[in-house]
Amino acid sequence: MSDVKKLSFEAALAELEQIIGKLESGQVALEESISLYERGAALKAHCESTLKAAREKIEKIVLDSGGEPSAQAASFE
Repeated sequence: MSDVKKLSFEAALAELEQIIGKLESGQVALEESISLYERGAALKAHCESTLKAAREKIEKIVLDSGGEPSAQAASFE
């Protein structure tokens, strides 16, 4: 298995979806289930971290009083 931190968001999410499918199927042995759960938890944390970083980078372009564009941190609340 590859290092989770090296995966793109899309690759991590796809692998997490596969793991969830395997665990939900009930066709996995206990030891493998534990291993899959641990990998899934790491993938989930990586996805959350990646989304948080992306969220912090997103900026909203606004026009100031002089009509010039300026960057303003986006608000997602």
